Parts: sequence; structure tokens; C-alpha cells
Amino acid sequence: MRLMKSHRTLTYSKKQSDNKPKVAGLLPLFLIPVILAPVMLSGCGKDTLPTEVVLTSDFLEDEVFRLEGHPCMKNEIMVYLANSENQYSSVFGDRIWSVPVGEGTLEDSYKENILARVAQIKTMNILAVEQGVSLDEDEEAKCNAAAREYFDSLTEGERNYLDVNMDVIAKLYREFAIANKLYETVTADINPEISDDEARTITVRTILIKTSYVDSNGIRHEYSDEEKKAALAKIAQIRQQLNDGVAFEVLAADYNEDTKSEYSFGRGIMPKEFEEAAFNLGAGEVSDIVETEYGYHLIYCVTTFNPEETDTNKLKIVEKRKQEAFDEVYNSFVPTLTSNLNKPLFDSIHFDSGGVVETTSFFEIYDKYFTVVSTQPS
Repeated sequence: MRLMKSHRTLTYSKKQSDNKPKVAGLLPLFLIPVILAPVMLSGCGKDTLPTEVVLTSDFLEDEVFRLEGHPCMKNEIMVYLANSENQYSSVFGDRIWSVPVGEGTLEDSYKENILARVAQIKTMNILAVEQGVSLDEDEEAKCNAAAREYFDSLTEGERNYLDVNMDVIAKLYREFAIANKLYETVTADINPEISDDEARTITVRTILIKTSYVDSNGIRHEYSDEEKKAALAKIAQIRQQLNDGVAFEVLAADYNEDTKSEYSFGRGIMPKEFEEAAFNLGAGEVSDIVETEYGYHLIYCVTTFNPEETDTNKLKIVEKRKQEAFDEVYNSFVPTLTSNLNKPLFDSIHFDSGGVVETTSFFEIYDKYFTVVSTQPS
């Protein structure tokens, strides 16, 4: 179990972190979901877009969805899906996509994620028109150069499987660049002064005794009252051993039920109770027993101020505020749109090229021509 919340689509263990794929291009704009209303009423539910939905059956051939009259074709989804899945498969293997998630598989869940991302790019392009944001000649040239490089990197088999030509790839890069430029334009004036105290990052070690567990579907279940009493008695016993002089590191090695024993973090990252106790410790001090939704904790403060991490955290805070400023503009715009999803076609999409399609460079090539700003640590 990890206390910190991950914003990535897939998470990685510490051993895997050095080899994780850089899914470049998945920018701050992807943190905002766009949900398309399916044409098939059986698929409608609480996640549909809160706006007027025009149901229609006159989709173009291979049209996956339509947003305010703008179509998105299957080959556009496939480029994103193939590049992203191949990047993860190169690290975890193809079998990762068959891992059960809820009522489906990880591939089903990830495909929904890709749909939301592409829909968001389309939404941002429509918003860009209203905001008067467009690419200049140099940016257009970069899109065309990136498209040529990526298209030339594809084998004939990959081009046929993805059903793409130069025009399709250039369009994808152009829309992606406009979406990023819109984000940068809307947030250009957001650059607040962040104090050392506000961005202060501390490092602690922790011992956790759990009071809940997460099942294979990601659902958290609380322990029984008796099990919680046993957990509290156990953490109290550990606290007594600390009072008796046993080293925190020794007890953490023996008893800690977390997947980590050391965390570096700033404010707003950890559970409220954990954060409050940790930030009130001096270096070398140990907290009383702290209860969170995860269980009972003992916290040892390694350092109360990490200069390098604090400087990094200042950048993260600025990016968070930019995201919040953009959210305000974006979220007020989304309800004005109408959308339709060709659910039967979307459900039929499945990336399994049998080794024919190995491309992974779509986002890397974009990064080569455009400066990418990300809110997420590498």
C-alpha cells in the first residue's frame, strides 16, 4: 500500500521505476476527464456529459465519436492506443492488459482512458477557437516535420494496421499542439510567489499497522472491531519498544505493513492526520500513534526541511495552481457542448497487432519538436 496518491494511469514498483516508459505528451490537460454520451442508451449513466445530447445514427464509417459536430475517427484512437500500450508492454509484457479490473480488464480501462484523452484534446481545440488560440507558421512547420518523421518511422504493415497517412498524423500533432498552447495561454499569468514554508518538504520514516485491506477490484474493506483493537494493541506495543530504546529502523523492518518505510512530501499530499503529526515533529522525534484510513502509524522525522525537494515542490505548486486556473475555464466550457459516442464501434476496438505494430515514438517525436511542461514528476 502507498500512502501518496498516484496520478499516473499505471503505477510502478520501486524496482521498476528506473525502467518505466515515459508516456510523453500526457500533459496537465489530461488530468481533466471528458465523458462522451453514448448513442446506445444502455450505456448511459452518471458519467455522461451534463449537456444536451443529440442522439444520431448517421455516423461516418469508422467514426468513433462526434463532439460539437467534429468527428473523431478510429485511426486517431488507434495511434494513441498503440503507442501507449506498446510503451507499457515493453516494460510489463503483453499479459498486463488481461489483468482483471472491475468487470473488465486493464486494457478495457485503459482504452476508456485513451478515449477521454482524445476527447479532451478535441474539446480544447474547440475552446481554442473561441479563445483565439492558433498555431503560428513556425509551430505549423514543427507539426508537419514531426508528422513526417513519425510517419516515415512506420513500417508498411504499421501504416496499414493503423490505417494512417501523413494527413492523419499531421492532424493529430496539430490538435495536440493547439491543446497544449491553449493550456499555456490560459495559464500564462499564473506564477505566484511560493514561500519556503508553503513548499517545505520533509522526510519521515513510518511504521504502519493496517486496519483495512484492498481487494482485487480495488475496493477498500475495513477490518472488524476486534481486528482493529488488535492492530491498536500491536502499534502500542511497538511504541513502547521505541520508548525502551529499540531503534525505529529495526522495528520498521520487523513490523511495518506499508510497502514503503520512508516518504518525502510537502503539504496536501498525505492524509490530513498523518501530515499534521509529521509537520509538527522536530528532526529525530517520533509521533504518538496516528490513525488514518489506512491504519495506525508511528512517524519518525528524518529532516524538517529538504532544500532541493522544497524547490522542486515550489514548481509543483505553481503547476497545480495553473491547472486549477485552467480547470475553471475548461469546466465552464464543457457543459455547452453536445457529444455522441458510437458505442458499438468503440467497444469493438482492440489493439492486438500480433507483433506487426511496435511503434512507441509518437509522443517522443512530439517532445523533440515542442517543449513539454508536465505537472508530474519523472
